[in-house]
Amino acid sequence: MKYILCLLFTVNCFMLSSQSFDFQYDHYSLIIKDLEKTGDFYANILKLEEIPHPSASSGFRWFRIKGNSQLHLIGKDKVAMQHSKSVHLCLATQNLDKFIDHLNKNNIPFWDWPGKEGAITNRADGVKQIYIKDPENNWVEINTAMH
Repeated sequence: MKYILCLLFTVNCFMLSSQSFDFQYDHYSLIIKDLEKTGDFYANILKLEEIPHPSASSGFRWFRIKGNSQLHLIGKDKVAMQHSKSVHLCLATQNLDKFIDHLNKNNIPFWDWPGKEGAITNRADGVKQIYIKDPENNWVEINTAMH
């Protein structure tokens, strides 16, 4: 009986220590030099809904992506930036062709993952993806992943 109680206590302690924090995605932040121009890109080209910052009247532009996920643009005059395609915001849509037409009408170039302009990457899992740059050269992936 002692062994069973000891085993139950050990298993219970292990389960308590391995509980999930139940994280949910909240937001992605970008440091931006030209807040107006870059904010307008996210509002007008990506059609994200702009939402008010809860306390600051200037220096920020916030956007709702879907549900409670957000993109926060933070205006700074001096920023040391490196723009690797591996660091990017990713948005999924089932209307990729329509979005590409929208990009073309607005003279916004796009690339596939290897870097060919005007091309679409076809991933091994069937997801199609393109990459665009915002006005400050931050990469944004647009793909067709189902959620």
